[in-house]
Amino acid sequence: MRLMVVMIAMVGLFGAQAVCDNGKGIISPALGSAAGQHVVRVEYSSGSQLEQSIKNLNCKPDVWQAGTLEVPRLYITDIPSRWGDKSIKELDVITKKRIFFLFLGPLILYSNELIQTNRDRATSIIGALRAGAVISHQDQIFLCEIAEAYNVAEGKVELKDHSLQDKLLRRVDTVPPSLVLAQAAEESGWGTSRFAVEGNALFGMWTWGGEGITPLKQRSGLGNYKIAVYETPLQSIIAYMHNLNTHQAYKKLRARRAKLRKSGSKVTGWNLASTLTKYSERGQSYVDSLQALIKVNMLQPFDDAYLGNGPTILLIPVGDEANIMASRLTKW
Repeated sequence: MRLMVVMIAMVGLFGAQAVCDNGKGIISPALGSAAGQHVVRVEYSSGSQLEQSIKNLNCKPDVWQAGTLEVPRLYITDIPSRWGDKSIKELDVITKKRIFFLFLGPLILYSNELIQTNRDRATSIIGALRAGAVISHQDQIFLCEIAEAYNVAEGKVELKDHSLQDKLLRRVDTVPPSLVLAQAAEESGWGTSRFAVEGNALFGMWTWGGEGITPLKQRSGLGNYKIAVYETPLQSIIAYMHNLNTHQAYKKLRARRAKLRKSGSKVTGWNLASTLTKYSERGQSYVDSLQALIKVNMLQPFDDAYLGNGPTILLIPVGDEANIMASRLTKW
């Protein structure tokens, strides 16, 4: 299984780019790279300081539940070390969940923005091809590279092939934020798991050849697998979405999503969750857990949330927190 087909390049302190795994063609822009995008750095040296900074910015993670769907572009660059410490137990359940949603919500929406940008361009190019138009060389390169990045075709691509075009659009598509939040919570124990804290691994994705953390109890007969690690939570989210959009195990999710779009129906996390019986060996029980998380935590409205046009706010670890992050990277 190819679980790590998206490579991430760090630009500056937190500019992440997704590229084809053959290194050709960047298909996702960096955070705050849009023309005129104002970027604000908020530094923190401890978990408590981070929490206070968030309060000072007056950011409330449950705003969508109150009907406000605009979410600030507040991006955390690393899961704080104290999140996995015993001190996290001092927080009540509601507070812990709110902080978790606050950390991941904007990153999820940003990841979907990247996918939607590529989808819009691919849709436009395919529409032009089906209308008999001649597309530019740049558009040809883009379509070839994105087809390869999404495992639709390799090498020479027949761009006018309707079957290939349909398959590409089934894969280059967004993932409902409520589903992403539910899976991140389920797979990472609300961000407290060893894999989340040590490697920003939020979705329990395996790797057999890349960087990773070896589970304390590896399952026998499955090879020398590891839990894939990432330099930032954003990388983890992008890789997870790419996994859902490309892996054979999630073909039903892509088919259900495409069917809903074709009929004009809303694509929801609740609906797509029912197709994920192969994500976990728990099968239907896993699906039931995801749907319960979506319902109990009232995550459905987040499927309609969007990022505001305000400044990009980067939460940057310094001092002890930065040293802890650096030690993780060298340990991998």
